[in-house]
Amino acid sequence: MNSDSNLKQAVPFFGVSDMDTSIRFYIEGLGFHIKYNWTDDGKLRWCWLKRGDVALMLQEFWRDGKHEGKPEGKLGQGVSICFICEDAVKFYRELTSRNISASRPFVGNNMWVTTVIDPDGYRLEFESYTDVPEDSVLDE
Repeated sequence: MNSDSNLKQAVPFFGVSDMDTSIRFYIEGLGFHIKYNWTDDGKLRWCWLKRGDVALMLQEFWRDGKHEGKPEGKLGQGVSICFICEDAVKFYRELTSRNISASRPFVGNNMWVTTVIDPDGYRLEFESYTDVPEDSVLDE
């Protein structure tokens, strides 16, 4: 077996400040669903979210106990995740129909790009390939 074939998927793992807020955002806003989860003492502690071929994991920072700890400052600052879409403009329209704030799509590096910031400041880029001229902006 080629050692490269052993790698299957990269799944971002976000530490979040409030699991309920993040779950609402990712499920109701972005259309993900929970594939796996871990509940402890009746509280959702961790989950694996999935939509289409992409996935991500969320875990709320513990506020007390042996696992207590939340980083200083804004959690998602400096973190960008790019999701390659079949049609980023269509996804943008879906997001805005759900009242999710998304940047107006523009073309950069031969891709339509729209950006969403999650409740903890993680930058989510939704992109799709295009032959539209560079720096074009979606007319609305």
